[in-house]
Amino acid sequence: MAQDSLRRLAGELRRFIANQEEDEFILTAAPQHAADILPSASVQPAAQEALPKMPEGETLTVEFTRKPKSITPSAAVEVQPTAETGQAADSQISLSGSLMTTAQKTTALAELAETIKSCTRCPLGSSRLNAVPGEGNVDADLMFVGEGPGFDEDRQGRPFVGRAGQLLDKMIAAMGLKREQVFIANIAKCHPMTDPLHPEKHGNDRAPNAEEIACCRKYIEKQISIICPKYVVALGGVSAKALIADAKSLGALRGKFYDLHLDSVTLPRPVKILATFHPAALLRNPGWKKDAWLDLQMVMAELGLKGAAK
Repeated sequence: MAQDSLRRLAGELRRFIANQEEDEFILTAAPQHAADILPSASVQPAAQEALPKMPEGETLTVEFTRKPKSITPSAAVEVQPTAETGQAADSQISLSGSLMTTAQKTTALAELAETIKSCTRCPLGSSRLNAVPGEGNVDADLMFVGEGPGFDEDRQGRPFVGRAGQLLDKMIAAMGLKREQVFIANIAKCHPMTDPLHPEKHGNDRAPNAEEIACCRKYIEKQISIICPKYVVALGGVSAKALIADAKSLGALRGKFYDLHLDSVTLPRPVKILATFHPAALLRNPGWKKDAWLDLQMVMAELGLKGAAK
């Protein structure tokens, strides 16, 4: 009887945590900035406890023949804000390798978005409610790439707008940026469902498979090429292993930068990529937020970001 009671209590506790508005990334990972982003929060030092180990098993295995190059972080780049976007007004690179103006990039991304919205290259094109090309600052120095749209994204046609997206917004804020200053997209542009005949069902999400990633690869590569950010953050193992030329687990890929090499285009300017946990995984495993914050701090050091303003 006592064991049954304990099991019930444990189950209720798990459900309570899962149903909570995402426990603040700032409180658990970056307490020094919590008061600035969450004025009503009571900030306590993080407990010194062992973090859960990242599972070795992944939902996708992608084999690559080329090998990544680990690169040494370069000197910090000072981000000079503009009046409209707060981003550096760097010239960017087009698909052909020539420089693009902001207007050219805006046009190119809009045309690509229309192509994505009409795409039926894989079965996801017939089961989706809305394609989700991506959104953000076309002159962004920083780009976040997730795995695929979920329930909320499928309905709104925008990336990261559900609970995981709300946490991503907080992660971006902790870095001292706004969502409008970065570009956000996914590897897959349509909602991968476990039951595509019932898109109205909640919890009907899965990771994109290898075929779906292959069909969408040219889209994310074109977006990266048009924007040509200085840094890409791959959110989760699916995104990391699709973009980083290595078949290691996410745990093995984390903690260092890689040179980004694209299959369909060549980037005349070097772009660095870093892998970290997907926000959805952080909601399920709050203890990983400390490691995710360490990953983001690596990017902040490269970009000269000091975090949320005090």
